[in-house]
Amino acid sequence: MKKTFIPLLIFAFILLPFVSMADGGMWLPMLLSQRQADMQSKGMKLTAEDIYSVNHSSLKDAVMLFGSGCTAEFVSAQGLILTNHHCGYGSIVSQSTVEKDYLTNGFWAMSKQEELPCPGMSITLLQYMQDVTQQVLQGVTNSISEKIRGEIIAQNIKKICSKVEKESPNCKASVESCYYGNQYFLYVNKTFNDVRLVGAPPSNIGKFGGDTDNWMWPRHTGDFSMFRVYANKNNEPASYSKDNVPYTPKKFFSISLKGANDGDFTFVFGYPGSTTQFVNSDYVKLMQTEELPARVKIRNVRLDVYNQAMNQSPAQRLRYTNLVAGISNGWKKWMGEIKGLKRTNAITIKLKQEEEFNSWAQKSKARKQLYGSITEEFSKTYKEYIPLRMEKVYFSEAMLSSDLMNNAYTLLPIIKKAMKKNASQDSIQKEVDVINFRLQTYFSNAYSLHYKVDRDIFIRTMQIYYNDFAKQNYSWIKQKVDMSFGGKETDYFAYVYDNSFLANFDKCNKMLKHFKAKKVLKDPALELLSSVYGNVYGENSQNFDALNLKLDSLYRIYTKGLMEMDKKKVFYPDANLTLRVAYGKVEAYKPADGIDYNSHSTMAGIMEKENPEIYDYVVEGKLKALYEAEDFGPYADKNGKMSVAFIASNHTTGGNSGSPVIDANGNLVGINFDRNWEGTMSDIIYDSKMCRNISLDIRYCLFIIDKFADAHNLIEEMNIIK
Repeated sequence: MKKTFIPLLIFAFILLPFVSMADGGMWLPMLLSQRQADMQSKGMKLTAEDIYSVNHSSLKDAVMLFGSGCTAEFVSAQGLILTNHHCGYGSIVSQSTVEKDYLTNGFWAMSKQEELPCPGMSITLLQYMQDVTQQVLQGVTNSISEKIRGEIIAQNIKKICSKVEKESPNCKASVESCYYGNQYFLYVNKTFNDVRLVGAPPSNIGKFGGDTDNWMWPRHTGDFSMFRVYANKNNEPASYSKDNVPYTPKKFFSISLKGANDGDFTFVFGYPGSTTQFVNSDYVKLMQTEELPARVKIRNVRLDVYNQAMNQSPAQRLRYTNLVAGISNGWKKWMGEIKGLKRTNAITIKLKQEEEFNSWAQKSKARKQLYGSITEEFSKTYKEYIPLRMEKVYFSEAMLSSDLMNNAYTLLPIIKKAMKKNASQDSIQKEVDVINFRLQTYFSNAYSLHYKVDRDIFIRTMQIYYNDFAKQNYSWIKQKVDMSFGGKETDYFAYVYDNSFLANFDKCNKMLKHFKAKKVLKDPALELLSSVYGNVYGENSQNFDALNLKLDSLYRIYTKGLMEMDKKKVFYPDANLTLRVAYGKVEAYKPADGIDYNSHSTMAGIMEKENPEIYDYVVEGKLKALYEAEDFGPYADKNGKMSVAFIASNHTTGGNSGSPVIDANGNLVGINFDRNWEGTMSDIIYDSKMCRNISLDIRYCLFIIDKFADAHNLIEEMNIIK
């Protein structure tokens, strides 16, 4: 899924869960021996060594980071991989045209020669990981400042990575922090850039239910796509070449047709992106009452405008579909998160944790000195931090919501460079020419239709921005609205859009062909953007950075204290887009009074949802015919029904999309693709009664490949266990 623009420093405090409501966990694979007994007691037949090993092939060799934010898995000895349809979405869209609309109609390569190269797509395979805490913290003492501490750690990490990469050709090393900088792990990876599209179902299967069903259960989405990884003749990473051959993985998953039934042990192996389960009550209150409601409100407007445009023509639908998918994904998740935080009384739970910590800290002189003032310091720091964070939230969600402002944003670095003494005008102009070329392409892409869409988004989102934030915080904007536009903010923002050269092809081309920084800055859009940007990323940004450093330090100490307070507890680090294992069981849940959800959905539900008048609920004719004939092949369950998806209590988050769902014997039984809406607060607090991961039943995936697509070549390539 597309990532929302959020300044990186927002994520400076990735934390460790302390007291979740129950269960949960995203475990480091190299330390899985600590969990082996518990996993086996719940039904697992494997050992920790079977899952992660550096001495022989293991399941970790069949799992990869897909692109920059999803997971995928090998399912054949010829580099064939499975991931989600929504993970492959961008590649499918890029291969699609109105004439060859693979997004709508699907795509299946019946031979390797028909597979389509995907420029820009890559997969990353972990070779091994290692605890390097001692090396990273060498020279770090309690007496140094956070700034110096960070510099020492950065230098140590650079040395570690340089040494590894020198000794390991074709590998890239990185060091990631866990437990707020209390522990560090080295990750050594290989990245393959020759990835080719092999198969994708039509959108009416791969995205059945669309944004309406997103994050919801029951689901009936055939959310999968297929790619193949290619390498050079030595089985090593190589740029795309016709001479490349399918990569031979060290391990690939066998696929079980037995399914995952109620109570069965399952585990998810993948790359969860980010969780914040160790945050204190101030942070949870910020999310529940300020940040997430603001994000939802602004995205409501954007989605309303884009959806209206998409209903106008197939070309408009294709133009905006990927963008809308990215916007709506976070929008809907955040609404569920707000509701979940309220339902679980998360703020109250966090306050209780802090009270218990304070009580424990006061019971000894040494602990009081180390930990006695932590919660008080948190409150003081967050009081300063929250307004600055909200400033960035409104900037990213509202100010940069339109193409107009995003195009203006690309000019800011060049303007800054051009304003310097002795700046080379020729060099500046060359950079501007590159942007101008891109903008000419932008304007030529049915811009007359897009103009109204982008203008509406700009005016409506900036109206929220003005009334909810800027009016109270930026006096110069309020003064301009009051004095020049009679207090009507919508008139001001309409003026900005209509009079910006960035909204007109001829004016833009003329302005950028003869670029003059001072003249460009007089443009109303750039005048507004640069003024706000200067505030957000000027003095306020320095204060924000300093507060982030302080919070990072406080959380590191707090985390250490919590681990010391509860030495019997086995702690697991928060997600940080590194390989993790989560385990649980296939399990139904009860979302509300009077409602009981089953653990599986079937094709009967697809037919119940069918509505030819609604694009998201159109059922493919061939799929309907197969259902009516009950022609499910060997993929039906023991009751003769065609299972589509199932839920389990595995702790997942963004990044786990496409992750293999594995049975007790290490066989693939599903592809993780979502969480339930009632459990989206699991990034902050996990509730085993309500939190479920949603997975595509691998049998439905095979059914679509075999019976619907007739891609028997792909079925024959996989090792399917009956």
